[in-house]
Amino acid sequence: MKNILYWLLCGTRGGMTRTRILELIKDNPKNANKIAGVLSLDYKTVRHHLDMMLKHRLIINTGNGYGAIYSLSEELQANMHVFDDICSKIKKTDKGTLYKTRETNEMEMR
Repeated sequence: MKNILYWLLCGTRGGMTRTRILELIKDNPKNANKIAGVLSLDYKTVRHHLDMMLKHRLIINTGNGYGAIYSLSEELQANMHVFDDICSKIKKTDKGTLYKTRETNEMEMR
């Protein structure tokens, strides 16, 4: 689970968004539309990230289709210390990003 979490949250482009979604549903499960509204994200973007996290067993869904409710999986709940560790590292990074983009590196070199 540790490797999957680090890859999905730190090693991929959508890691910050997935982290925000997981933090949002950690204590209060929500459907995709509610997640999109609270986080000011496009519904299709949220669905993409939810599908990725479902595939890797970070979350589960109750119900089907539009009204499905998403919550943390038992496996992720058992590894919340890893998730919390990642979140603490995210908060310490510059501008909340987990990795530096090429543009950021170029700006720092100037």
